[in-house]
Amino acid sequence: MMIYPAIDLKDGQCVRLKRGDMGEATVFNAEPAQQARQFQNQGFEYLHIVDLNGAFEGRPVNGAAVEAILSAITIPAQLGGGIRDMATITAWLERGIARVILGTAAVHNPGIVFEACRSYPGRIAVGIDARDGRVAIQGWAETRDIAALDLARKFEDAGVAAIIYTDIARDGMLEGLNLEATAALARAVSIPVIASGGLSGMEDIRRLAQPEFRIIAGAIAGRALYDGRLDARKALAMLRAAA
Repeated sequence: MMIYPAIDLKDGQCVRLKRGDMGEATVFNAEPAQQARQFQNQGFEYLHIVDLNGAFEGRPVNGAAVEAILSAITIPAQLGGGIRDMATITAWLERGIARVILGTAAVHNPGIVFEACRSYPGRIAVGIDARDGRVAIQGWAETRDIAALDLARKFEDAGVAAIIYTDIARDGMLEGLNLEATAALARAVSIPVIASGGLSGMEDIRRLAQPEFRIIAGAIAGRALYDGRLDARKALAMLRAAA
């Protein structure tokens, strides 16, 4: 079980949104590279980065901030947001991103997931963002009549390294992870599933450590880390003890 601290980038700054609303952005650090170093120093082993502007515009926007982060850390990082074609996938992997996350592209063009997994084994993840169980794309601005589980099953044989399952209704709201839905998805597919959206504090970590939820491969932590509700060292120690 791994905890991924999140750095969401908007206009070059480290922010957190509420339910994906770009108008509800709180700036937590104007220096994302500094924030990344802090997370590494706290003991985290893998960083989660999202280019929020890129997710809406369909192309990388916060490239300079991402490159600054990569220069500041030695731990691996995964990146999503605005990555829609093989050229962009290749460019980010060559720049030092350990794993690329495909979200909107996986819905519009599932074939790119298979192609990318063939070209870069173990380095492609699929982001499934769901509202009431239905898939949302384009920075969550558009909901499709596709069940999250049906989308996940499309990629069973693709060689996807992980699925990042986000409950949009909970994202940034500190209401607790939707562990039941995440665990159900993890049981239904062979791909490792990472929980995202709403991690609120140590209670979520205690639940993640319970036997019924250990099928979940990891969880993404955002606002709870920034506002001090989640103690990084205690959380990591608890999960290590439960392993």
